[in-house]
Amino acid sequence: MSVITHAPSAPSVLSALRSPRLLTREVLAGVVTALALIPEAISFSVVAGVDPAVGLFSSVVIAVVISIVGGRPAMISAAAGSVALVIAPLVRDHGIAYLVPTIVLGGLVQIVLGFLGVARLMRFIPRSVNVAFVNALAILIFTAQLPNLFGPDVPPVVWALTALGVAVIIGFPFLTKAVPAPLVAVVVITAITILFGVAVPTVGDEGALPTALPGFNGITTPFSLETLQIIAPYAFGVAIVGLIETLLTAQLVDSITETGSSKWRESWGQGIANVASAFFGGTGGCAMIGQTVINVKTAGARTRISTFAAGASVLVLTIVLHDVVAEIPMAALTAVMIMVCVATFDWHSIRPRTLRRMPLGETAVMVITVVVVVVTDNLATGVLVGVVVAALVFARRAAHVVSVAREVVDEHTVRYRVRGALFFASSNDLVTRFSYAEDPEHVVIDMSDARVFDASTVAALDGVEQRFAKHGSSVEVVHLNTGSTAIHGRLSGELG
Repeated sequence: MSVITHAPSAPSVLSALRSPRLLTREVLAGVVTALALIPEAISFSVVAGVDPAVGLFSSVVIAVVISIVGGRPAMISAAAGSVALVIAPLVRDHGIAYLVPTIVLGGLVQIVLGFLGVARLMRFIPRSVNVAFVNALAILIFTAQLPNLFGPDVPPVVWALTALGVAVIIGFPFLTKAVPAPLVAVVVITAITILFGVAVPTVGDEGALPTALPGFNGITTPFSLETLQIIAPYAFGVAIVGLIETLLTAQLVDSITETGSSKWRESWGQGIANVASAFFGGTGGCAMIGQTVINVKTAGARTRISTFAAGASVLVLTIVLHDVVAEIPMAALTAVMIMVCVATFDWHSIRPRTLRRMPLGETAVMVITVVVVVVTDNLATGVLVGVVVAALVFARRAAHVVSVAREVVDEHTVRYRVRGALFFASSNDLVTRFSYAEDPEHVVIDMSDARVFDASTVAALDGVEQRFAKHGSSVEVVHLNTGSTAIHGRLSGELG
């Protein structure tokens, strides 16, 4: 008797609150994640064409809301670069006034898609595309750090500080794991630059930090068809890109933590978080794999407390301690993000032994997906291209597993046994697999080991029957399974 098992769930918030050690870990993980989140939120604001405060407040609202309504504990959602790229042309061409209604509509679309079960479509994204998604993100995160290391105004001392930060993150866990190593690296490097008066680029150089709480914003654009025509394409882009990145990141966290999560809840939860962010004047967002890896893999967080702490820490750090946060060297955060790249990249996928054993088609899918993501700087485009290429590779492979075996029963009858999955790719040459001129008057096509999936196969079988008829032979198709019989009976004779 088989037993159905379910993936274990993440530790509960209640269990974390009852354990001082676990609670401390979750809160510190959120603080570390917030430190890595602040400069990226500022940078993404610049990409989107809005003030840094907009991206920071978006990150606060989205992280706090998703910590309550989301379906993947410990995953970090905030103002993301992929969404910023979608809305940047809107802000540039139509103005900031259209930002709020666009994000609201995008969030509502996500809510609808969530309740329609869009998360189930994730099963059609193969492992090779998932691996490529992770590797491409690691590459993008790393290349985003290069200006902090090799920019025209970057002094050489930044390289030494970054190397020190990497060394601290690698070495400190050997002493203790009670305090997250990235937080130690940030504190050490900041202390060094302040105590010795080292002049290096800081977080404050990325943009002005807010000094007050955000206010509630309404929609100022007119409710009209013209407004809808302007915002709809961008809103759907925000919704689709956000869901793809969120659900792929959720799968990654499931794998890292070996726990299950509700992708259905996460889908509509992201929509609620985006709507809430919009009404506080923020941009849209989604799951952020870099910060999520810091939170889950580097800092060891497992509950919603860490996500809430990350959002709350961004708020506290940017308002109450904005002068202190402004002094954090970018070298410290660059070191953290470099280690995130190392932790994010699937090194096993590029080992020579793995590549030798991997089917060539899957390797091609992985490489193409990575190249498309890196070249376009667009996760959604890369994933979609990867899925299409993977489907073509599968169709080509499946097309070669169909076989047709001829057996002479007696002088009046020949039996053909067809084996395999018959669909548009594999059935196109089915008509060439029979000996029309040589066969007697009665031909039996045995389909007991075959399955008909589409109209192309029915048309191919009709073509076979027509060719035999021209040679004076009658055809009997036998042993179709229930599904195949239904398709064949419904379409046979209607496709000629």
